[in-house]
Amino acid sequence: MTLTAKEHDILTDLKTQEQLCILKYTRYENEAHDPALKQIFSEIKATEAEHLATIERIIRGEEVTMNTPGKSAAEDKFSGKCYNGTEEEKQADAYLCRDALSMEKHVSSVYNTGVFEFNSPVLRDTLNHIQREEQNHGEKLYSYMSACSMY
Repeated sequence: MTLTAKEHDILTDLKTQEQLCILKYTRYENEAHDPALKQIFSEIKATEAEHLATIERIIRGEEVTMNTPGKSAAEDKFSGKCYNGTEEEKQADAYLCRDALSMEKHVSSVYNTGVFEFNSPVLRDTLNHIQREEQNHGEKLYSYMSACSMY
């Protein structure tokens, strides 16, 4: 499959965004105080690694289809207990969450642009699938933040 220059540029940007997400979630998983938040960051990081692998395959010229449906936002609702640490620890975790949520909003918007710029319906569907997963990451973070009085 041949990509246009514009499609290649968008994919290169998405690759960079996914790499940054993985780096940030690795860091945030290590810095978070709440074990539940560490788990959330770990789960999201794993999905971001899948996204990166998909983008790299597309850049290599593969027409990638997403065979599994993305989770619904309802499946990402936080149902655990909020961390009962110090106020300083809670504020540090809230900062990590706000930054991660901001990052997810940005990445989702980049995917949105990609959906409209690609010629291949298969690749548009693939990017749309990843975008929904990015939106669900945001929902997961928001749900945690809301439940723990951070939003």
